[in-house]
Formats: sequence, C-alpha cells, structure tokens
Amino acid sequence: MTDWDRAYPAPAKLNLFLHVVGCRPDGYHLLQSLFRLIDRGDTLRFAPRKDGRVLRAGPLAGVSEENDLCVRAARLLQEASGCKLGLEIALEKRLPMGGGLGGGSSDAATVLLALNRLWGLHWQRKRLQELGLRLGADVPFFIFGRSAFAQGVGEALQPVDLPPAWYLVLEPPASVPTAEIFAAANLTRNTKPIKMADFSAGWGADQAVGGGDLFGQNDLEPVVYERYPEVARALAWIRQYAAARMTGSGACVFAPFAAEQDARDVLARMPQGMTGWVARGLDEHPLRALAD
Repeated sequence: MTDWDRAYPAPAKLNLFLHVVGCRPDGYHLLQSLFRLIDRGDTLRFAPRKDGRVLRAGPLAGVSEENDLCVRAARLLQEASGCKLGLEIALEKRLPMGGGLGGGSSDAATVLLALNRLWGLHWQRKRLQELGLRLGADVPFFIFGRSAFAQGVGEALQPVDLPPAWYLVLEPPASVPTAEIFAAANLTRNTKPIKMADFSAGWGADQAVGGGDLFGQNDLEPVVYERYPEVARALAWIRQYAAARMTGSGACVFAPFAAEQDARDVLARMPQGMTGWVARGLDEHPLRALAD
C-alpha cells in the first residue's frame, strides 16, 4: 500500500476544561483549556491530480467547496509551499458539526499533515502549526498532536501527560455556532487565569479519569444552555452517573471514566432518542510522525 492508498484519521478532541480569561483588542478571546484527543473521528483519503487543482470528492451538507476547511487547508498549503501538485479529497464524516469536538479543525490538520508527506514537503511541525492557525484556533493543537494545556486563543500549547481514561460522549440534536456563543453579551470573560502547575500538581489520577470532580469549568456552558436546552438536558442526564461537562462551545457533553466497562454501563442506560458513544483518550495523534 502506498501513502496515497491509505486512510488518514482525523481524531476528535475534548476540552477537559475551558476558561475565558480575557479578550484581545481585535475581539479574539483569551482562553485557557486542557485538550485531549480521543480515538473517534473522521477519515480522509486523497487522490493525486495532474492538473494542479484541489477539489473534494463529494458534497458536505451545508458547506460549499470554497468554505470547506479541508479544501481551504490544501489550497493554503499549496500556495504557501509553491507546490504545483493537485489532489481530490474524500471525507468520511463521523463527527457532528457544531459539536465542540473540533471536527472541522481536525480535518484541516489531517490535510496539512498528510500532504506534508504526500507532497514531499518535509515542513517542521511549528511551521505547519503557524499555517494552521490561519484556518482556525484549534488547528494548531491537532498538528501539535498530543494532550496540551492551551493558552492565548488556543494556539500556545504546552504538553501534558494524562492518565488513561475512557469517555462517554453524548451528541444532543443541536449544532452550536462557536461565533454566536463567544459573541454573547452574558458570556463570562474574566475567569482568573491559572498556571499549569495549579492543576497538574494537585490534580490526581482520580480527578483526571472520573473518580472525582473535573477540574475547573467550561465558561461557555451557561450561554449554550440558555440557547440550546437540549444540551442542558443531556448534561443533566449524564450527571446522574458521573462528573460531566460540555466540550468546547458545545453541543456535545462528556463524562470521564477509569474503565471502559463503566462508561459502557452508563451508555446502556441512555434513554431512547439520545445519541452517544464511548471513546478512549489518546496520548498522541496517530499522524504525529508526519511532521518533525
């Protein structure tokens, strides 16, 4: 099998906490968060084109080709690198849009990582991260490719070692636009900043994997609840069984567990009409080796 024949994974992420600590003069919010990759995600495949064009293989509901982050990522890398090669991108979408799992950003990062190999560019990871930031604040994290304490707009990343964990994730029937939530007048923007040592020194394995309360909070939760009651209902249900939280700007909510079976036992109690799944926390992105 050649590199062109293989499937390239684009894993989801969870924000184990998300604090909004300020706002820049340009309107971007200053954040602190703990990112963790999980072993569920989208899948991409690529086919070379001789005409230099970058196209997608099929439609993506509600997203034009010009606005498709996969296409934009490939065209941006093509322009920045001077590469004359083209390709067709096929995306198998499993992650919900507007779910707070970073699906679109992960897809874009996988495009950059895969094309770094397929086009023989050999760019350094930092250079890919800088390019990825032009596509979205979460893209650099997926290129960074491991659990991280994030600051700034989410691009300043410090590696963090986390204990093994399993996560039950619920998908409420809502697509939450990130921009809408961050623009809300009632969003708290003054959470006191923390240092990485504040949680890494005192945050034992029990807290990290679900034996105790989750560290911090997600400052976006109250805003999302007000606009999307289905998210509030999902979180109320899962909190009957474990500490739980919304990820990103929503709509998905999650609870951590030390053992896979514990997560699956709660999943089995999920009421009819609710969608959920269990995933394992990842230490590294499966494509991390595609950049130095």
